[in-house]
Amino acid sequence: MKFVDLFSGCGGLSLGMERAGGELVAAVEKSDMAARTFFHNYVGDAADARVWQQYLQLSLRRQFEGKVLVSELANVLADDGLMGKFSDQDLDAVVGGPPCQGFSLAGRRLKDDLRNRLAWEYLVFVERTKPKAVVIENVVGMSQSFVKGEESSFSQLQAALTKIGSGYVVQAVRVNAVHYGAPQFRPRLMLIALRSDVAKRLRIQATPGIWKSNFADQVVDIPPLAPVPTTFSNRAFSIRDAISDLGGWDAADVGRNGEYLAKLKKAEEAVRPKRSDVSNGPPNHTTRRHTDIVVTRFSFYRMMHSNGIDQRLLSQMSSKDLESQKSMAKRALADVEFPLNLQCSARPSAVRTISSLDELVDLSVELVTRKHSQKVLSPIEPSRTVVTLPDDYVHPMQSRIFTVRELARFQGFPDSFEFLGRETTGAHRRKLEVPQYTQVGNAVSPWQSLAVGTLLSGLLEEYGGTSASE
Repeated sequence: MKFVDLFSGCGGLSLGMERAGGELVAAVEKSDMAARTFFHNYVGDAADARVWQQYLQLSLRRQFEGKVLVSELANVLADDGLMGKFSDQDLDAVVGGPPCQGFSLAGRRLKDDLRNRLAWEYLVFVERTKPKAVVIENVVGMSQSFVKGEESSFSQLQAALTKIGSGYVVQAVRVNAVHYGAPQFRPRLMLIALRSDVAKRLRIQATPGIWKSNFADQVVDIPPLAPVPTTFSNRAFSIRDAISDLGGWDAADVGRNGEYLAKLKKAEEAVRPKRSDVSNGPPNHTTRRHTDIVVTRFSFYRMMHSNGIDQRLLSQMSSKDLESQKSMAKRALADVEFPLNLQCSARPSAVRTISSLDELVDLSVELVTRKHSQKVLSPIEPSRTVVTLPDDYVHPMQSRIFTVRELARFQGFPDSFEFLGRETTGAHRRKLEVPQYTQVGNAVSPWQSLAVGTLLSGLLEEYGGTSASE
């Protein structure tokens, strides 16, 4: 199953495709940070930044031989000789997640609308290479219409794909990674398509509307172009199951950690072999440094979580005057038992003892923040959707945010998958750089892509075993 991964990022889609028996022809990614991680895990060693810089100087045709093209897709499409190399591969699948939020059939003429242009470039690549199957992944919000009287970007993209080349049979699906083995609630939209001649021979048609995944024991009427869920409702993995071996957990309360790690280890066969010395633990598991007040605030969030108190309290207090803040805090914190020990520094021994409600109220005033999205996650439930900003979620057992490795575990990347580049970057550079946290947050969950890859592999194998007369 030869495939190309467009807008590949660090390679979440490719990991699932490779596990399902796919053979990567090439990936196209404009961010040199994300592309470096991709290359490092699927092609060759890119740990040495100097070696990677030399690779970046190669022509696109030479990079095609290296399987990772670090470029905007427009540059690839403009090189007829390079496109000929792609076409000569007789591709089985083109997969990827082009930015599509601004996509519009009417907007094809709007050359300056980057959001629209990138989606059209993806479709042009499909039209010129004629793959047997196509997968397009994007966020759930893409199914909403932002222009009155106009279909959503998702619906318009689906309609466009049906008409590309000789046409495709296109199934719209809304899939959640938790239904496919991930310890994470991660709903995503996908278009899964077969070229019309392939679909006709297999007697496959798409169903109307958007099919929604569910747990394996609750799902009904799975269309032939939808990935089959693999997880039962009472067997979904939790945060504790995914990361309790990484420190900070009670040794007697690790959940199904061994079971999850065993499943995750199976993904290592699709990743380029790495260094054998892992005595220091898995890569990318470096805890972030927080100021004392941030550590105290995170400890305060954890206290509220354990007491069932709304963790938005500190942000809700930010718009009030001092007396109102104290009154609000006193009502919310009235049932907390004392004495109470809160961590107040990155040093584990640094503890602040709170002996009364008045002391706790005064502390809450000190910790008031405008940030409303920070939240301690429950250890016994799957993670919320992993995002690109690392400070939204607080570790349930320690007063810190999650590490890159912990979030990668939630996504479904094995520990042998190493992320390169900076861990994070300042807000003013986020439009230009794709550091490790962003690479993880932008990726397709490998558990989800494995299900899609398995679906396509089975269909294409069936296609190869049938004759045109059938």
